[in-house]
Amino acid sequence: MNELRQRGLGRGLSALLGDAQPDLEGPRGAGVREIDIAAIKPNPQQPRRVFDEVAIAELAASIGERGVLQPILVRDLKDGRFELIAGERRWRASQRAQLHKIPALVREFDQAASAEVALIENVQREDLNALEEADAYASLIERYGHGQDAVAKLVGKSRSHVANLLRLRDLPEFVREALLRGELTMGHARAVATASDPEALAREVIAGGLSVRQTEQLAKAVKPGNESDSARASARKVGTGQDADVAALERQLGDVLGLRVKIAAKGSAGTVTLHFSTLDQLDLVCQRLTGEPI
Repeated sequence: MNELRQRGLGRGLSALLGDAQPDLEGPRGAGVREIDIAAIKPNPQQPRRVFDEVAIAELAASIGERGVLQPILVRDLKDGRFELIAGERRWRASQRAQLHKIPALVREFDQAASAEVALIENVQREDLNALEEADAYASLIERYGHGQDAVAKLVGKSRSHVANLLRLRDLPEFVREALLRGELTMGHARAVATASDPEALAREVIAGGLSVRQTEQLAKAVKPGNESDSARASARKVGTGQDADVAALERQLGDVLGLRVKIAAKGSAGTVTLHFSTLDQLDLVCQRLTGEPI
């Protein structure tokens, strides 16, 4: 695992795949093997629990036409089997496309490193919803002794982002399930968590299709001692003051990037400032802004 840390996991999967990236015009990258799909088992530490079946079917159709363009990442279990680390969507789609073998890069990872890489792949490719990401962070902390600072550095996010996500795990089951289904965003959930009855407010938000800002105002309105119908109505009809809109946008962008965002607006112009504390965080932002693969 120390070798992995030295290679800089926070900079993305390219640090792991290296020269194993396939050349679409020539042979597969160095170190890539064709492995029997039946010999691969899923990763029990896979942080992603919800897979879009329509997207899997579309990927399977693409694989049926052009094959698997990027190898999956596995570790050798030394008993003739391999454990999947990264690329479960490609593995599932390849099965659906009725392939017998799949290109794979084999790495000698222990369980902790395997969990780290699976998390990094999903977080940096934005494949996880907020609760899945929170559960993955908690697993690294509880199973492998990582602190919040270490987890944040590992995935190129701010410590406050990690802390905010971990708090989502304390929400009622209904709210957590709504997050998993995509009925609530992280911004909604964070606002709901401040209410005296998070589940009741979450149901109201879903039924009314309320925005994050409306949810924040409603959470304040339904706190003990401030539960009048007029307070609720005022929260639902929240105005569009620029300061409040800008603050809501800062939080929304911060949730997406995992960094602190500051917006200074004057009329129709202004600036957006992203605060990073490590070069890995800056590298991740640059990759997203330039459209480079992560």
